[in-house]
Amino acid sequence: MTLKDILPGSTVSVKKLNGTGALKRRIMDMGITRGAKIFVRKVAPLGDPIQITVRGYELSIRKDEAESIDVV
Repeated sequence: MTLKDILPGSTVSVKKLNGTGALKRRIMDMGITRGAKIFVRKVAPLGDPIQITVRGYELSIRKDEAESIDVV
């Protein structure tokens, strides 16, 4: 299951980061690493972007970024 599939109001844990190079580095620089807890706040009406809370701060990420984050 990926972060893109999670419904608003749910809390999940990062299992694995897929992707390579700059995309993976960018996601890790935002604090999204293996084991981090992510709370999905809102999803825009068309599904892009997704507003999340991770490590005490809020982020908005795109669907294609969320698709590369496997969660449990």
